[in-house]
Amino acid sequence: MSPSAALVSSQFPPTAGIRWFNVGVLTMTSILSIYGLYTVHYNRQTTLFSVAYYIFTMLGYHRLWSHRSYNASLPLQLFLLAGGSSAVQGSCFWWARTHRSHHRYTDTDLDPYDSKRGLLWTHIGWMVFKSSLRSGPADTSDLQKDTLIQQQHRHYFLFAAIFGFISPAIIPGLLWGDWAGGLYFSAMLRLAVAHHSTFCINSIAHWLGSSPYDDKLSPRDHLLSAILTMGEGYHNFHHQFPMDYRNAFHWYQYDPTKWFIASCASLHLASHLRVFPENEVRKGVLTMKLKELKKRQDGIRWPVASAELPILNWEEFQSESHKDNQVLILVSGFIHNLTSFLDAHPGGPRLLTANTGKDMSAAFFGGVYRHSNAAHNLLAMYRVAILEGGMETVHENDTGSVPPSERLRIVHHDQLPRSQFSKPLEPQDQSQS
Repeated sequence: MSPSAALVSSQFPPTAGIRWFNVGVLTMTSILSIYGLYTVHYNRQTTLFSVAYYIFTMLGYHRLWSHRSYNASLPLQLFLLAGGSSAVQGSCFWWARTHRSHHRYTDTDLDPYDSKRGLLWTHIGWMVFKSSLRSGPADTSDLQKDTLIQQQHRHYFLFAAIFGFISPAIIPGLLWGDWAGGLYFSAMLRLAVAHHSTFCINSIAHWLGSSPYDDKLSPRDHLLSAILTMGEGYHNFHHQFPMDYRNAFHWYQYDPTKWFIASCASLHLASHLRVFPENEVRKGVLTMKLKELKKRQDGIRWPVASAELPILNWEEFQSESHKDNQVLILVSGFIHNLTSFLDAHPGGPRLLTANTGKDMSAAFFGGVYRHSNAAHNLLAMYRVAILEGGMETVHENDTGSVPPSERLRIVHHDQLPRSQFSKPLEPQDQSQS
């Protein structure tokens, strides 16, 4: 998909209105953030608090309630519910249900942020425009039975107001007197950045990067996406192994939420951290590498398959090798037509022309020169036939100039005299040992 097509796809769905509440929140936070950046004096404590509150916001609902990737104690659940509420992106019940639908119906019309509809739709369009599209059904029976989740769902707007706007705005004012910084930075700017960081999971993480585990769907892995989304950018891994508490498989990959969950486990605040079997993860990696190698293999021209080559006997080989100045060389049972290679031969054309119609296997394999792998590969491209029997054969009644000691007869084992099998083996002469 080209950059322009990725931005606004031709499949952008017909809209049926605007979600004014969402537009209001996104617009207000952005405008007030920009105003604060130009008018409010910088305060180091407020900056550090804003960053910390941003991390608190981004930990959110995702891995615990969307994917059940670990078990959390009640204090940790309350902490994460507060953080998720501070993102002002919907209740945990609504958010997790939508995200489960996204995983179940990825890249289809039932995916609420279908990547085929372009970056604009997946990043923000689905949040601000009404359309006929509906998220596909997903099992939320566990969330429906969770009293804590249902309480937050019923009182979501109160939670969003307290943790999304009021708390981050007044804490800097109460603790160190920076009321303006609290409003414009830790409340508005932090919220604007958190919104677009989360939106990047649906847009950038389905567009930028590689597919090291599977390429059937759009999720991608990329360090930039991980930075933009606070560790959620190794999205190909996540979609392949969604119940894994990690978003990044390797220890060095940027995934703060993984580190947070592991830390909570060490403090006995989290347990039963789910990890997909490493063998299966590596199997996915190997499958993709083999697929890439197969793609490269298909782009390379290979020798004609042995089954497709004609079979010539020795007399036919001799006859063809002296027709029309052809240079036919026998190596390892294959007849090679090197007529077009004469001028390119590093050893000069004379070595080839002088040996047309001959078996040059011994010379090729080191008798004259031990050829490289590249030479072996190139020679195979000149195969034109297979020699019947694989080597020169001389008939029993051949009375030509070939001395008897140099004649070779190839026979089947059942043609040998019975005496060859019945004759007892003579003891080895010990004096010769």
